[in-house]
Amino acid sequence: YWDTNDLVAVVRVFARNLNMLNRLEKSCGWLLQPYRLVQHRRNRNNRSGAKRNIISHYDLGNDLYATFLDSRMMYSSAIYSDDSSDLEEATGHKLDIICQKLELKPGDSVIEIGSGWGGFAIHAAAHYGCKVTTTTISEAQYEEAKKRIEAAELEDRITLLKKDYRDLDGSFDKLVSIEMIEAVGHEYLEDYFAKCSSLLKSSGRMLLQAITICDQAYDQYLKGVDFIQRHVFPGGCLVANKVMFDLIARKTDMVVRALEDYGLDYARTLKDWRIAFGRSTDELELKGYDDRFRRLWNYYLAYCEGGFRERWISVVHLVATKPDYR
Repeated sequence: YWDTNDLVAVVRVFARNLNMLNRLEKSCGWLLQPYRLVQHRRNRNNRSGAKRNIISHYDLGNDLYATFLDSRMMYSSAIYSDDSSDLEEATGHKLDIICQKLELKPGDSVIEIGSGWGGFAIHAAAHYGCKVTTTTISEAQYEEAKKRIEAAELEDRITLLKKDYRDLDGSFDKLVSIEMIEAVGHEYLEDYFAKCSSLLKSSGRMLLQAITICDQAYDQYLKGVDFIQRHVFPGGCLVANKVMFDLIARKTDMVVRALEDYGLDYARTLKDWRIAFGRSTDELELKGYDDRFRRLWNYYLAYCEGGFRERWISVVHLVATKPDYR
């Protein structure tokens, strides 16, 4: 293997020259690309595939994620209020921003697609007085979220489900989905947005936190298989703003009301995760995560940070409302 003192800087050089690298891939990598695409398509996110893909990433072990995430175990971009904010403060700030953009109030019914380890549901129920129904298909996340909800004594306000989003039903005031859309897959995005719309009351409001790739690169991105898809998150697929706007307009009765970009906040979040991960080397080794695994994950975190710093990828909050929202 090779090594460097500044992995993010190396990734940024590659990101700045991505168009040239894509041309090289077309001319030199055409023999491997069909094989990679076949492998990637085997990871498509139908019901059984989605379960398998989620388990392969999120069920690696709660102890792994606890070494580098904040105390709420929010595995999504934080939002930093200023230069002095740490990860813990920035995560709480992000949760408050989401709750405020959703206009949460006591008594609201909220459906969350993608529970994570329960961080949003607990925050919203405890601080905004709403009732949250939240779902995950990760066994490890479900068990940990259940423990955390019980420890917070919020069982009367939070309903934790172990269901595929396609099997959800009910009618809710608000819907939130925080970086779950990347696990949907391009071919299932129509179903995802249609389901989101059907779960909302006619006066409902939705917020998605989504990792995006620039509109101009999306079509080419779908033709390839990147490092994340091959080595970290099988079945993963970023979205583009133009795709979300188009599907919301064509497949739902919702209207997009706001779009806000937080790409540089994600770069900072990833840096904080990477530093914490690096400090946990001995602990990770004792827990059975070998040197190859640790190097892979260090590269994964640096790879993503470099992409966000170069603005090749980003993260957004998209807010949409149903026809009777006022």
